Order: sequence, then structure tokens, then C-alpha cells
Amino acid sequence: MNSAKPGDWVDTAASAREIGNDRFGTRISTDRYTAPAFAEKERDAIWSRVWQIAGRVDDLPETGDWKEYRILDQSFVLARGRDGTIRGFVNACRHRGNPLCSGSGNAKRGFLCQYHLWSYDLEGRLKGILRQDAYGDDIEKSEHSLFTVPVECFAGFIFLNPDPHAAPLMDFIGPDVAELLAPYHLDRMPTVMDVREGLNCNWKVVMDAFSEGYHIAGIHPELLRAIDVDGTKARYRFFDDHSVAVAPFEVANAEHFTPEQQVEGIRGLTETFPGVARVLPAFDELVAGFRDSGGDLAFPAGVTARTLLQQATRATLTEQGLDVSGLTDAQMSDNHGWFLFPNFFMTIRAGECHVIMSSPHPDGDPHRCIWHVCSYMYLPEDFRDAVRAAPVEVDDPGSYKYFLALEQDYEQMPRQQRGLRSNRLEYLSLVGEEIVIAHFHSVLDRYLAVGRRNVEGAGK
Repeated sequence: MNSAKPGDWVDTAASAREIGNDRFGTRISTDRYTAPAFAEKERDAIWSRVWQIAGRVDDLPETGDWKEYRILDQSFVLARGRDGTIRGFVNACRHRGNPLCSGSGNAKRGFLCQYHLWSYDLEGRLKGILRQDAYGDDIEKSEHSLFTVPVECFAGFIFLNPDPHAAPLMDFIGPDVAELLAPYHLDRMPTVMDVREGLNCNWKVVMDAFSEGYHIAGIHPELLRAIDVDGTKARYRFFDDHSVAVAPFEVANAEHFTPEQQVEGIRGLTETFPGVARVLPAFDELVAGFRDSGGDLAFPAGVTARTLLQQATRATLTEQGLDVSGLTDAQMSDNHGWFLFPNFFMTIRAGECHVIMSSPHPDGDPHRCIWHVCSYMYLPEDFRDAVRAAPVEVDDPGSYKYFLALEQDYEQMPRQQRGLRSNRLEYLSLVGEEIVIAHFHSVLDRYLAVGRRNVEGAGK
């Protein structure tokens, strides 16, 4: 008998219907996607105060490695110090505000401002001032260190909070989220795709799009061969700020499809979930065991293409020396859709995950954003460097070709933004299958309300 695992939560979790269609509200005003005033509120209450993912720990493997992180017009530097700790600094020299660096690189000796050659060590301390002897004691070095910002790491991600008084990251993540994600070993997954590109839509259009499967029939019809999009079968769990949802990863209405059609549906998953390809040899071997001498395929009761995919996935990863012992059989096949507030969406199953992030465009235009697409795979350590992907910045819209499902979403989201500009459309009307969107916007409203109170209190 299997021992209890964190992923067992699905067995007793509630459906959207059981939770209630109106728990988080079903009307979303369109001004939050289009109004500059709303974007300004978000800047103050969200982007200046909340923990946000600024990179991967693997981005800074060596002492002195650094990278810039930008949100709107604010710039920060992440750097790995001599003690191995990753720290965050405001990217501005304490002399006259010149940015210290742009992009990424290595600065084993610390940072040097190119304007007047003030220098700082990897801990942010001011070390050198050009022609310091001429100024005597006018500049007290200890009072002119770089401004620090909170930086912590979780699941292989580097989180940064622009608020110097932020509560610890784990207060924001929460112990339940940490426990549920631990068995996947996200911190051991190298980056196999890392693409950033500007999009002509609000950042929340991106987050909404990846928070529901209601659009699969309209935008991704090819997935109907392998994914059951019956909304009544999806299960949800909500935390204070975050959420997770899961639906069975199988041929829709499998009982109405032949075993051969089920198998073909699983094979077709590689067009959207490339990681499935590495378990297909084991999957095909299992399938072959159910063919008769004439090649006809028949599954006995309790066996489907989904259960064979689960067996093949566990066997393949285990044979590669990867620990999947903390994951359930269902997690071998089923993608869990995680939403970490404010702008992180991840689908994850045994061995692979795909992440979508979006943030406001640096120019503050609510009709534009930056989307960031990443994929990670759980691989033996000897193979990780060989598959690690370098970051890609797309400057020519449409020039980068994503895999099929992402390409379809890429084309859809700007279309929606054009519709949101309509003067007559005052609100969006959500259905039960979009409950994650409703939860996200309820959290957003809560942050905005707190931010407003803070601003009002500061004025008294």
C-alpha cells in the first residue's frame, strides 16, 4: 500500500462547482486591463511591495556572477558574493545615481561605476573613491554602501522584493506550497528554454490566459486527443495568495476511444509537452505487451494509455537515477497548474515544468507587457549542462517560433487586448472553470486595498 504523499490532496479536493461560482466574484472590470490610473495603483501596491521571481539560482553559479533585474523603471542587481550568498542591490551608484551595470556578467573584484569610478565590493560596500585623498573625510564610506533589497531563494528560483521592509519569503510562499512542490525537485531542473518578448496586451491578460483550460477547445483543439477538458473533473486548492489546479491528463472520454486512439493521443503530446518524448520508448514497450499476435491492441479493465504513460514515466526517471518517490502515480502524467501571485504560472509534472511570467512594460503602457517563457527538465546531473539554454531576448515580434500551444496563445492574447479597449465592455463575466482567474483578481484587489490604506495613512 502506498504511503501518503503531498500529491494525494487531489483525491479529496473540491471541484469548481463545490467551491461555488461566486466565492471570489465573477465580474472583472475591464479598466484594470486598460486604464493608466489602474496601472499606477498596481505599481505602488504590487510591484513595489511583493516578492517576484528575478531569475534562477543557476544563473549565478560562480562568485562574482551578477545579473540585472528590471520591473517597470526600477533596476536591481543580483550578485553572488564570496560567501556564496546571492544578494540584491538597487542598481544606482551612491555618488550620482549612475547605473552600475546592464545585462549580466561577472565582477569578481566587485562593481565599478563607469561615470566617476567609484567602486563597491560584492557585498555592496563602498570600497574606492576616485582621488579620495583630495576630499579628506567629506565622504564616509560606511554611509554610502549600495542600497540593498531583500533576496531569497526557493525551488531553484531567485526571489526579489523591492520593499526593504518585506516579510520573509516563506511567509509569502507558505509551508503548504513548499511541501507540495518539494517532491518535484525543481531546484535540480536546468533551464531548457528561456525567452522574453514584448507583447501588445496587459500583463494580466497573459496570466488569465494560462489560468484556465476553458479555451482549449477553441484555441488548442489538437489537445482534445489527449487531455480531458471536462471542467467537472478539475480539482482546486487555494491558499492566501496562490493556487493550484489539476485535471486528468488523458484522452477525453477515454471509454469512447479505442486503445489505439488513446495511444496515438499520448504520442501526440510531444507537440505541446516535449518532455513526453523521453518516456515514449518505455511507453511503447508497455503498449506492445497488450498486442496480440496479429498486432491488435486491447486493454484489460483498469488499463488505459494514461496508466501506461504513468508507469513508463516513473520507470524511465527512476532508471535515470532521478528521485520521483515523493510523487503520486497521477503526477507522472497529470500537469498541476500553479499560480504564484502576482505573475508566475507553472504547469508541472514528473520530470518537467513550463513557466509563464508576465510583467508590466517598462514604459508603463497598460496595453503592453513583457512575457517570459521558460521550461525546465529534471535530468541526471551529467546531462544538465549539455541542455542548458541561454536567455533569448526577442526584438523582432513574431520572429521566434514557440511550440504549438504557446504559438496559439501568443497570437490570441493581443487579439483579446484589442477587444478590451471597447468602450461598451465594462466587465468580463467568468464561468466556473475560470475560478483561478477569479481568485487571482480577488488577491489583486486585496493588495490594492492594503496599498491604498498605506498611502492614506502616510498622509495623516
